Amino acid sequence: MAKETFKATSRLVEGLQVDNSVRGFTLRMDEPKSLGGTDTGMNPVEALLAALGSCQVIVAAAFAKSQGIELQDFWVELEGDLDTDGFLKGAPGVRMGFNEVRFTPHIKTSASPEQVKKFMDFVKSRCPVGDVMLNGTRILAADAVIE
Repeated sequence: MAKETFKATSRLVEGLQVDNSVRGFTLRMDEPKSLGGTDTGMNPVEALLAALGSCQVIVAAAFAKSQGIELQDFWVELEGDLDTDGFLKGAPGVRMGFNEVRFTPHIKTSASPEQVKKFMDFVKSRCPVGDVMLNGTRILAADAVIE
């Protein structure tokens, strides 16, 4: 089993702005003004949608040739429904996260519709972010470190 551990650090900047650092890269996240932020970056659930879309695109690009697909272009449009009463108000029975995520892949190729269907099934089956979202992942939180 080839195991690789990925790491990230998220740090409050000000207001609801958060800088996320990974391997020397930084991604600023924030909330839109309608949710109390300053709109300086995508919010975490938007980033989750982008992560799912990016994962689908990367898998498609990485495996197209080996799957017999001549990939000229590939992109994914995504949307998710979230009831903000869950995390803003702690409303009983209201989920904090997405109730549903929908995505539409777009592919430019000379492959047949049957080949594209088979390829898209392959892409969906190999996407780690899709796997996390579909199957859940155990999250272990350590005790807070008081600085």
